[in-house]
Amino acid sequence: MSEKVVPGRNTAAAEGDVVVFHIGLRINRLRAFSSWFPAFMSMPRMLRELSQEKGSGLLGYKVLYGSLRDFYVVQYWSDKERLLAYAHQQDKEHRPAWAEFNRRARAGKGHVGIWHETFIVPAGSYESVYVDMPAYGLGAATGVVPVGRRGDTAAQRLKAAEREA
Repeated sequence: MSEKVVPGRNTAAAEGDVVVFHIGLRINRLRAFSSWFPAFMSMPRMLRELSQEKGSGLLGYKVLYGSLRDFYVVQYWSDKERLLAYAHQQDKEHRPAWAEFNRRARAGKGHVGIWHETFIVPAGSYESVYVDMPAYGLGAATGVVPVGRRGDTAAQRLKAAEREA
């Protein structure tokens, strides 16, 4: 993701439905390194794999840190079908990482936790504003465009998108 500031008021260039996927890891026992470190290291491999495959459906992502124990990734996908397909593909990074996590979780008895949430957001039901910011979040995933008119509000843009849908 570029750190170059995009001047002015911008919005994400996303069109159509968007799938937002949150996935995270919580280290419940810091000293249980062998329980959490493999799961921690599997995410960069999956993100690299998805980013290199043009048709994967992954539009972009942002890695976030909640605390010393909490790490998560916000991912933007073109559609739920490609997200679900990736989760089930035998020849991709996710399946072996998931199997390994389950094996270690049984042995570690709660030393590490994982979570995920999936949001399917219909066209016209999302809105974004970035003011004098580098491309960020959905804007980094899809690109940014200037906000239409001076004085436009988020509510006006959402209503206009509903009328167009």
